[in-house]
Amino acid sequence: MQCVTCGQAVAEGASVCGHCGATVTGGGAATAGSGLVERVKAILLTPRTTWPVVAAERTTPRDIYVRYVAPLAAIGVIASFIGTVLVGISVPLLGTIRVGFFAGVATAILHFLLTFAAVFIVAWIVDALAPTFGGQKDPLAALKVAAYSLTPAWVAGILTILPSLSFVAALLGLYGLYLLYLGLPVLMRAPADRALGYTVVVVICAIVVNIVISAVIGFASGGLVTQHM
Repeated sequence: MQCVTCGQAVAEGASVCGHCGATVTGGGAATAGSGLVERVKAILLTPRTTWPVVAAERTTPRDIYVRYVAPLAAIGVIASFIGTVLVGISVPLLGTIRVGFFAGVATAILHFLLTFAAVFIVAWIVDALAPTFGGQKDPLAALKVAAYSLTPAWVAGILTILPSLSFVAALLGLYGLYLLYLGLPVLMRAPADRALGYTVVVVICAIVVNIVISAVIGFASGGLVTQHM
């Protein structure tokens, strides 16, 4: 039988796909939804044991983008859309400011697409820097590191449904730095004693990328708001 999440063969009687971690149902198929949830739980709660599993998985960039990045990135995008269009942002002296519906849709689509660009760029940075810190270049492994390290930020993105909680979401997303620190030595084969420096440089580059992307999103949505006092 085959796993419906990654398409790889699953041994008869197995309860979990050995390639992607998806749970196998009673009928013998590994469900995509259960696999995603299990992987999110694993990377958040037991990263030290999950990173080696991720490193050994036979997968493709398309699988990572479509089956992991897309659904998780959509959490924050949808929540942010609801928060800015329906809930609104309270501004002293101005009241509640809401983004117009069509402007919100356009911004959400742009935000979603730029998330893929951000993952691609960060993965490229991780791969390019690997030799500098004693690691080995591996584009697929770098993509895995970039995508899975962003899991906390994407999950916490649900809090942006209330704009006032955006800061809390950002703080929870910082857990991804720890995941990155643990993942780099495993997937990029960098010496453990150089993992901290590797992480710091990647994070600095990622911050720059995020600033640029945030500026693009802000510029695209700027001025397209409706005020409701």
